[in-house]
Amino acid sequence: MKTETKCLHSGYEPKNGEPRQVPIIQSTTFKYDTSDEMGKLFDLESSGYFYTRLQNPTNDCAAAKIADLEGGVAGMLTSSGQAANFFALFNICETGSHIVASSSIYGGTFNLLGITMKKMGIDCTFVDQALPEEELAKVFKPNTRAVFGETISNPTVSVLDIEKFARLAHSHGVPLIIDNTFATPVNCQPIKWGADIVTHSTTKYIDGHGISVGGAIVDSGNFDWMAQADKYPGLTTPDDSYHGIVYAEKFGKLAYITKATAQLMRDLGSIQSPQNAFYVMNGLESLHVRMERHCENALAVAKFLNENENVAWVEYPDLPTDSNYELAQKYLPKGSCDVLAFGLKGGRDKSIKFMDSLKLATIATHVADAKTCLLHPASHTHRQMTDEQLIEAGVAPDLIRLSVGLENVDDLIDDLKQALQSI
Repeated sequence: MKTETKCLHSGYEPKNGEPRQVPIIQSTTFKYDTSDEMGKLFDLESSGYFYTRLQNPTNDCAAAKIADLEGGVAGMLTSSGQAANFFALFNICETGSHIVASSSIYGGTFNLLGITMKKMGIDCTFVDQALPEEELAKVFKPNTRAVFGETISNPTVSVLDIEKFARLAHSHGVPLIIDNTFATPVNCQPIKWGADIVTHSTTKYIDGHGISVGGAIVDSGNFDWMAQADKYPGLTTPDDSYHGIVYAEKFGKLAYITKATAQLMRDLGSIQSPQNAFYVMNGLESLHVRMERHCENALAVAKFLNENENVAWVEYPDLPTDSNYELAQKYLPKGSCDVLAFGLKGGRDKSIKFMDSLKLATIATHVADAKTCLLHPASHTHRQMTDEQLIEAGVAPDLIRLSVGLENVDDLIDDLKQALQSI
């Protein structure tokens, strides 16, 4: 099936007389007739459901659809996109591990890798993703266990050269993990370009309506854990908590997701609710239609801003003048996303006045849903940072992040025009 058809039909195939839409299995537990049947589930000798903290049928349908869209062998849902990124890394890292990550990533993920996971004894080196391969190769260490980046960075909308980072990761015997939230599997499938594991904040385009927080992890099944057995003991040596199971031997290509579910979700419990998984399934059905309109509207808005005398600069990968245009044409030929970054002449005060003057677009700590929204990171998400710290993190002090929704684009441009005139 093509992507558009998968959005509608993957993940759930109702049998004769069953509900056409995925049912919400809003139950914490599941009944079994014998103790032995339940015991096999706890030993990972049998597949099934016994407690929603680990798995739930509604969640598994949504995870299966996302995995199919990404071209992976298996997927799992988490309670948020941050939980997905943490699980994706912590599943193969432990105290003493090292991660190489692009510095052009979402601020919350930057903090996760640079502060929170550092407290767990997992170090991270952040790199300029535009550097040539020979320079990037210098940051790898014997204890490097993963490389991490975003297909399209948040909020700077830079496009990652996935093939370059895949070559780097694989030449050092580690997997490449890509957060594909902004591109979605409709506009890019990182696995096709060499990524091993893909994550999502399903809160964004996949939900599409700003109603459910969630995350997802998809494994390509392509990374050979046994070939790097000394680096990944969690997957290649016996797990005492499951009677000595060796995940890579017992589950093959499903080893990574099985371990993340049976071990991390069991112990940390960042499960997505079945209700939210149901919203995700509904959102996925229209994802291909929405992304086309999002990108169409965003390009029109980017062109308008690029020509306005009050605007100092615009960054949007689909603009032919953008520094990321060639990479976007390679990895995102259908369009990138609806998020663009721009700055106004006059600095922070002008930005605040402009945003306060908008009547249709709303100020919100969100992106990638049906309604247009925006924020000024220096005044909102990154307000604790000095201008020097903002620049070091790759976020210009005057940067405004605009997420272009599905409204009539003429109405959006009229709103922007009147707000710009007010400053």
